[in-house]
Formats: sequence, C-alpha cells, structure tokens
Amino acid sequence: MSQWGAFYRAQSHGDDEEEREEGEGHEEGPEPPGGAGFSGRDSLIFLVDASRAMFQPCHDQEAATPFDMTMQCIRNVYTSKIISSDRDLLSVVFYGTQTNKNSADFKHVYVLQDLDNPGAKRVLELDQYRGEEGQALFRETFGHNADYSLGEALWACSNLFSDVRVRLSHKRIMLFTNEDNPHANDSAKAKLARTRAGDLRDTGIILDLLHLKKPGGFDISLFYRDIINIAEDEDLGIQPDESGKLEDLMKKVRAKETRKRALVRLNLYLNKDLSLSVGVYNLIQKAYKPYPVKLYRETNEPVKTKTRVFNGKTGSLLLPSDTKRAQVYGNRQIVLEKEETEELKRFGSPGLFLIGFKPLSMLKQHHHIKPAQFIYPEESLISGSTTLFNALLIKCLEREVMALCRYTIRQNTPPRFVALVPQEEELDEQKVQISPPGFHVIFLPYADDKRNVDYTEKVPASQEQVNKMKEIIQKLRFKYRTDSFENPVLQQHFRNLEALALDMMEPEQAEDLTMPKSEEMSRRLGNLVEEFKQLVYPPDYNPDGKAAKRKQAYDDQADKKPKIEVSEDSLRSYVQAGTLGKLTVPALKDACRFYGLRSGGKKQELIDALTEYFNKH
Repeated sequence: MSQWGAFYRAQSHGDDEEEREEGEGHEEGPEPPGGAGFSGRDSLIFLVDASRAMFQPCHDQEAATPFDMTMQCIRNVYTSKIISSDRDLLSVVFYGTQTNKNSADFKHVYVLQDLDNPGAKRVLELDQYRGEEGQALFRETFGHNADYSLGEALWACSNLFSDVRVRLSHKRIMLFTNEDNPHANDSAKAKLARTRAGDLRDTGIILDLLHLKKPGGFDISLFYRDIINIAEDEDLGIQPDESGKLEDLMKKVRAKETRKRALVRLNLYLNKDLSLSVGVYNLIQKAYKPYPVKLYRETNEPVKTKTRVFNGKTGSLLLPSDTKRAQVYGNRQIVLEKEETEELKRFGSPGLFLIGFKPLSMLKQHHHIKPAQFIYPEESLISGSTTLFNALLIKCLEREVMALCRYTIRQNTPPRFVALVPQEEELDEQKVQISPPGFHVIFLPYADDKRNVDYTEKVPASQEQVNKMKEIIQKLRFKYRTDSFENPVLQQHFRNLEALALDMMEPEQAEDLTMPKSEEMSRRLGNLVEEFKQLVYPPDYNPDGKAAKRKQAYDDQADKKPKIEVSEDSLRSYVQAGTLGKLTVPALKDACRFYGLRSGGKKQELIDALTEYFNKH
C-alpha cells in the first residue's frame, strides 16, 4: 500500500480536479490542467492465467507463487485506485478454470468481478484468494483445466468493455501468465487468439503482457509477440524481462496502469512556416489528501455547495450580470466590464514559440522557480511531429544546448519564458523505462521575480574548522532518490482509511522515512562532532542552556507604539498620489498598527484602511 498511495495521488489529482464544483473551497491544491477536458473513465481488466503452473513456486519453495504475486499486485492497484481515482473501472477475469461464468458462456473463463468502481467489498473478495489458504480455496471453488482458449478469454474481456454504459476514454487488458506457448499443440486456438488480439487492436483496446518467471525462462517470441498490443508511446521491441519478484511485477504494472494524460496539446513553432505538435505532461505533482465529501447529517447522502451573492445593504440576490470588478489605482476606483476583464486575460494564441538556443551551462539552479513540465511529440495532430521532434532532441543532446521559448499554455494565461532541456531515454536492468526521451520545460524567472537579499556579515572560519566540517559532510553523504521517501502524513492517512473500509482491527503504522537515523549518523561520525565543537565553540558553551533574556530598557516598553519606517508626511503623499501599493505588506501593517487600524488581511485591505484614515484626517 505504501508504495502506491503517493504515486497514484500525484498522477491522477490533476485529472479529477476539473470534475469538482467551483464553489468548493480549499486552502491549497494543484494548478488545474490546461485545456485537458474530462473525456471519459479509464478502464482496466486483469486477465489472470489460473492454470496449475501458476500455483507452483518457480525455484524457492518458500517464495510466493506466480498466482499469489498476481493477486497481491491486483489488490495494490485496487486500494490505490480507491484513494486516487475511484471513478475508474476495474475487473478481474480468470481463464484456465474448471468452472465458467461469462456473458457468452465460454468454457474455462470465469469473470470474478465485472467492470465497476473499486470498493472495499471487492478488495475483501480478492483477499480470500491470497496465501496458501486462499489458493486452496481457489482450487476448491474454481478448479483447473488446461483445455482453455485464450482467444475466447480475450473475447469475454471485449464483451465486458461493450457492456459498460458509461463513456470509456482508455481501455486496457493486463494479461498475467507464466506459460509462454499456451496453444503449442492446437493451431486453431492459436489462430483464434491472434484474430481476437487483432480485433482488440482495431477497437483501441491495449493488451499488455505481464509475464512471470517459469523454469527454463519465458520466451515471448514463441506466441505472445503477435498477441500483445501496446500503447502508441511504448516500444514493442523493448519487452521487460520476466518477473520473479513481487517488487518487479508491481513496478511494471505501475508503469503501464496509469494512462499518460497530457495537460494540454499545443504546437511548438520553430518559425513562421514550420511547427510540430507536442503534449505537455507533469512528471511530478504534489500529492494531497483526498478532499472531504460533505454529507447530509440525517441520511449520509452527499450534498453540493452553491455560492450566492447578495447586496450588502438590501439583502437582495444578485445575478452574475449585476456584479462588476474594480481595481483601485491613483486613489480612483477603476470599474471594468466583464468583456474588458476577459480581454485583459488574453495574451495571444497558446503554444511554444522558439526564440533561440543557449548552452546548458547557462542554466543555474536558482532559475527553477516552479516544478518543471515535460513535452513529448503528439503525432495525432500534425503528421511528422515525432520525426522532427527526435531530430531536434538529438541535435540538442549532441551540442549540449537548451532551447529558449515563449510559452503560453492557454489563451487566458500570461506567457512565460521557458528553457527546453533535452533528456535521453534510460532503461533499467529489467528494460523498464526509467526516463523518457523528450524535453523538460524549465520555467525561467522574470526580472520582477528576482530579489536582492541583504546578507549578514560573513563570519570568518579558519582553514582547520573548514577542513573538519568537510570531514563531517563527507561521512554523512548518501545517495538521495526522491522515490525513496514517502510523505508519512499522507501514508498514515491512507492506511487509516483502508483500515476503516476493510474492517481491520487497527491500521498499519507507516514508517516515517524522513526522520534522521541518529544512531547511524553518530556511528559514522565518531569523535568528529566533539572535535568540531572544540574548534568552533568556547569552552563553557552549553547548547542545551537557555539564552539569557535581554533586560527591557524601559518599564513601559509594552505601552510604546510600534515604530514605523515611513513618516506620516510620506504616507499622506502616497495616499494623495494613489501609490500606496508600492510599499511592502510589512510596512503597511506597521503603519496600520501605529494608527490603531486593523492590520490583518490582504494588501488591498491595508491600503483601503490607510486611504480611508488619511481622507478623514
């Protein structure tokens, strides 16, 4: 559970955001995806081989069987979907069973769960078939039979997609098996399976193979190379190795299960006459707790929040056409019509417009002012985009340069300067993609974003002190990976919800990996800390002692008015010129406190309070 919660929440949060009521208030949340409308629900069918070979350990008798690994993996997806996107549809289908249950009455094909939303009851049903007792129950309930037809099993899955009445945006089948040539002695069944796989391909259904370890190795070329139908952005020639461990299997499922939804699709203009289309993606997005659902106290039915605007004096209900927006400038209230407000938000057509190229060495760490995005070619909009994109990527990698662009994600979004940083594709030992090929979109700061920091006076350190600190730093170095540390608050929250939903006695406690390992650090450092203290601190220094409080200069210190940085004459001139907005918020708050005005709220409220005060006095 802990490996999945944060991942799925981060991946799907942006997709669900658009479905929420605009009136629902929340303090923080991710930015809504630009132009990516909700086009339907994702659906996923787990097609599991239930033959006898799946219930036998490969080598180690104490290791989990391929079937047990598969059921654990499916359960993890279910629990993660409940957390991240409970509107998606999931199903579990067994083939190779003695009994059968499906709409077409195919033999040896059993539909355990139809396509429906994940829920606690479905997870509990899957838990019945985990472990040795679960496998024994499976044999007793469903049995085994090797006289199955994989083509009929694929046909049954296709029928499940057809029976769903809601619109489906993404349809995928994950096939779990450790038999590399299921119809070696029956050419008719093998031909039927290839035909049904072709039908799935024609109807836009993706068929993935999650092959498991078997004695002698799994040879995908014997049968399944002609069967599998992967997504457009995946390489058929690169097939991961067979999975012998649960961690390897979960990694593959996690990489394939989540659809790569683009935030927006737009054009990358190289010049006036040449452009290509790209999709913009979020590789990393902050994970949040699920939004609470408001329920009616009497019936526990969900309620909706609606916002109404009333006249402050008469109490009458106001329509949207009755309200306008205004901005105070130069001590005047500038009223804007709705059309004028919308016109102010338009900054040109969306797209990425190439400005030029710069060496990668010119990009500094402090230029990263917000999480980067990622672009990948979108062949469906402009034919030939992939070829042109790859040519640009290869040349940027060869010359170690970045592309500078003007980036407008939507028509009503201010333009940004971005750097397109090239990235090569990277695969791990299992041939699972670690890093995709494409460009990172690094948001660059404007001149207005830069701040001049007043640095404190540098305290000189001797070379001996510097060398000692270098030793300490060297001893405490470790290889940092972002995917090694989970948010402990989120993980515990999800485990508590899971325990309540599945009627567990108590929730599993999440390990807080952010806590420093003090004992290990002390063991590594040895006497270095004490030696450093002797070099830096005075002999009588006590880090646990409390600092002595400073004596108050005057007994009536608390009664004194706060000191303000701006004089009264200057404030009055700012008010008369309507330029109070040039002052910082702390300066405005100090001035409000000095004159006994309300010092809380937003900057505009502070300006209004000071303006009203000086107009009366």
